[in-house]
Amino acid sequence: MTEAELSQFRLTLTERAAKKIKEIISAEENQALAFRIYITGGGCSGYRYGMALDENVYEDDVTVSMHGVKVVVDSFSAGFLDGSEIDYVEDVMGSGFVINNPNVVSTCGCGHSFNVK
Repeated sequence: MTEAELSQFRLTLTERAAKKIKEIISAEENQALAFRIYITGGGCSGYRYGMALDENVYEDDVTVSMHGVKVVVDSFSAGFLDGSEIDYVEDVMGSGFVINNPNVVSTCGCGHSFNVK
């Protein structure tokens, strides 16, 4: 993404996701941690999501603060995640973070990898 596009980057974090991230950070006992989301190559459809707690914010990172949580995205991943919503779900199939990404055109059968426009 260009610098102008990065300045317009949009990412939404639901209150449920923010609450869960706060719980995870609290358990780590390090309030300097941010929630990093990124894209990696791999999987049967081309790309996969990755998530981690990170103290570092790099020069090419985009930072979004929402519901008291700082989310960090590198500039490469930002191009794939623009307009996405991060949620946290708990149901009979399990629990975890879900990314509703309008840029995805197809996913694999297992739902762990995707392809974009």
